[in-house]
Amino acid sequence: MSMYLGIDTSNYTTSVCLYDSDSGKVISKRKLLPVKDGELGLRQSDAVFHHVQQLPALFEEAFGDFSDRIKAIGVSYAPRTEKGSYMPCFTVGTTAASILSSVLKVPVYRFSHQQGHIAAALYSVDRLDLLCQKHIAFHVSGGTTEALLVNGSDDFLSTEIVAKTLDLNAGQLIDRVGVMLGLSFPCGKELEKLADQCDEKIKVRPTLKGLDCCLSGGQNIAEKHQKEGKSPAYIARFTMLFISSAIVEMSKRIRDKYGDLELVYAGGVMSDLIIRDELRSLHDCVFALPEFSSDNAAGTAVLASVKDRS
Repeated sequence: MSMYLGIDTSNYTTSVCLYDSDSGKVISKRKLLPVKDGELGLRQSDAVFHHVQQLPALFEEAFGDFSDRIKAIGVSYAPRTEKGSYMPCFTVGTTAASILSSVLKVPVYRFSHQQGHIAAALYSVDRLDLLCQKHIAFHVSGGTTEALLVNGSDDFLSTEIVAKTLDLNAGQLIDRVGVMLGLSFPCGKELEKLADQCDEKIKVRPTLKGLDCCLSGGQNIAEKHQKEGKSPAYIARFTMLFISSAIVEMSKRIRDKYGDLELVYAGGVMSDLIIRDELRSLHDCVFALPEFSSDNAAGTAVLASVKDRS
C-alpha cells in the first residue's frame, strides 16, 4: 500500500488528505477556519494562527496507522504558480510538510493551491488523464475567478491564464450578498438553499470585456433589489444566475478563440448546483464532485503520487 499525504492551508480551510495510489481511495480531513458573524473573512495573521491550532488534530485523524506507509508529501505553497503569488497562510502547510519530510524521510513536492483544485476535480470524476492533455480549467472561488489553458505538455500542469474577473471574484460576490442578507460566512451553501426557495424567472445579462468578466455589477443590482423589497430568495437566486451567466459566456468565447476543448470546472463556487445546472448547456464539461470543489488537500496528495512515480 503506497500512501501519499496532501496538505493545504488556504485562507478558508485547513485540509489534510491521504491518497492510496493502489486503491485510488482518499482519506480526507478538513476544518473551516472560524470567522466571526458579519465578517467577510480573516486577516492572514488570524488564518495562520488557526491553521497552527487545527493541523495537529487533523493529522492525528488522518494518519491512523499509515504514517510508516507514506511515500511522499504534496503541499500547496502559494495560490498560483505565477511569480509573486504568495499568501502567508500557506507557510503553515509548507512548514509542516518540511518537518514531516525530515521525520518520515520522504520527499516533498510543492504545488499551487490552484493546481490542487484542478487535480482534485479530475480525480473526483476519474479523469486524471486530462493532467497530460490540453484543456480549459476554470477555477472559481472566493479568491479566484480564472480560466486556465492547461497545455498538457511535459511541463507538469503548465497553465496560462486566458480569462479572468476584472473586479470581484465569484465567491466574493456570493459572500457579500450573503452577509448583506444576514447569512454566515462563507455564505455559499446557505445562499444556495435560499435561492432554491425562489421559482421566479429572472433575467440576467453578464458583463464581459473580451474574454474577461465583470462581477461587481451583480452586487450593485443585488443591493438595488433589496432596496426595492425583493425577497431574500429572489436576491440569492439572482446572484447565482448572474455568476453562472458570466461563466457560460466566458466558456463560449474561450472556445471560439481556442477551439472546442474540454472544460473543467473546479473551486468552491462550482459546488453550487444552480450554477452547475446552467453550465450543463455546454457540451464536454467536467465538474468536480461537490465535496472536491471546495478547498481540500486531495489534489496535492494525488499530484504527489503522480510526481513521485514519474
